[in-house]
Amino acid sequence: MIGFENFAWLLVLIGVMILVHEAGHYWAARSFDVRIEVFSFGFGPRLFGFKRGETDFRFSAILFGGYVKMAGEQPTDENVDDPRAFLAKPRWQRLIIAFAGPAMNMVLAVALLTGMYMVRFPKTPPSAQEGIVGFVTPSTPAAKAGIHEGDRIVTLDDQQHPSWEDITIKEVSNANHPLAVRIDRGGHEFWTTVVPKLDERSGLGTAGWQPQGEIEIAELSPGMPAEKANLHKGDILLRANGQPLRSTDGLHRIVEAADGKPVTLEYRRSGATYSVAVQPIFSKEGGPGRWMIGVYPDYRVVMTKLQFPQALSESLRQNVKSATLIFQFLKGIAEHRMSPKSISGPIGIAHYAGDAAREGLLPFLALMAMVSLNLAVINLLPIPILDGGVILMLLVEMIMRRDLSLRVKETLFKLGFVFLMAVMAFVIYNDIAKTFPG
Repeated sequence: MIGFENFAWLLVLIGVMILVHEAGHYWAARSFDVRIEVFSFGFGPRLFGFKRGETDFRFSAILFGGYVKMAGEQPTDENVDDPRAFLAKPRWQRLIIAFAGPAMNMVLAVALLTGMYMVRFPKTPPSAQEGIVGFVTPSTPAAKAGIHEGDRIVTLDDQQHPSWEDITIKEVSNANHPLAVRIDRGGHEFWTTVVPKLDERSGLGTAGWQPQGEIEIAELSPGMPAEKANLHKGDILLRANGQPLRSTDGLHRIVEAADGKPVTLEYRRSGATYSVAVQPIFSKEGGPGRWMIGVYPDYRVVMTKLQFPQALSESLRQNVKSATLIFQFLKGIAEHRMSPKSISGPIGIAHYAGDAAREGLLPFLALMAMVSLNLAVINLLPIPILDGGVILMLLVEMIMRRDLSLRVKETLFKLGFVFLMAVMAFVIYNDIAKTFPG
């Protein structure tokens, strides 16, 4: 049932992406008086649709994708001599038509985040901005590098005063790659080296450190000790057995160290501080047995609202940073600092879509913005058959001042198609391997 629900939300997600992307091509082509024969949601045989003017708007059998078919789009088309054919238009107009699809996906990503930030904007806590370490897992790269809880990361690789967002990006994209780290510990600064290890399941680098911040209860497991002790979602966890809680893993470690003995939690609710003793239970659910109290801790984030100018500015900043991150990930994979396993295919995206939709409208729109931006960036890669490949060939022709030969174009498109099919087969296999690791 969950799988079907995830698939349904995936169709909603990619449906919006496809319509927006192809609408960009459609409107740009119409503005240059290119005759459009088909606007299709999906590939393959036509299922149903309607005809408006000279364009057949249709739904096709294979829903994962879509296309706009323009008259005279290929040199072999019978109506290539039509003055309203795609190839009859100047190259600069064809370039704009090719770019319009990814451009619309970028516009959608910016618009979605702008609207979200006007309703709900997560304000980053000072400790996250200052790069303060809240927890270090024993025997991890960070622990081996001598990093302690409370240390402040002053320099990471070539970046000065990184935020935890910056630190995380460096960490996940540099598996098995040494990172020079300058630490401030109580006013004393020193250098050390952290080598993130590759997490085989996610394909990302991990150092074993966590940011410092206020910890709140994000969820409670029904019927578990924490719920029975009258703890509530949103309570701020201050201490456990007298030890300050500054990270999400800190509570789990203290519960495990108690070895079945009651854990005294100090927490804040509505400005008042309370204390309660919680008796852990031993559970083997989801893997090896461990002591649990049924709390899902998370970092407390203060939500606020931004006015339109600030929301637009923050949306643009975040989208530029995300687009840069996509290229960093691709570069990391090419340089073997990340695993291709970090790439998600349709099964993985369906899982994310279902989870986001169950959390609410805003998380789903946030995922839609991210996927829309990813689609724009991927489509602009210089791969034949993608918009970026078409743009590159047009730029080459503009420099050469003549068309590439039909044989060269056909060869490039065939290579691009084979490459995309190979990538698709890999990401689907990768998704299955993640879902059924055995």
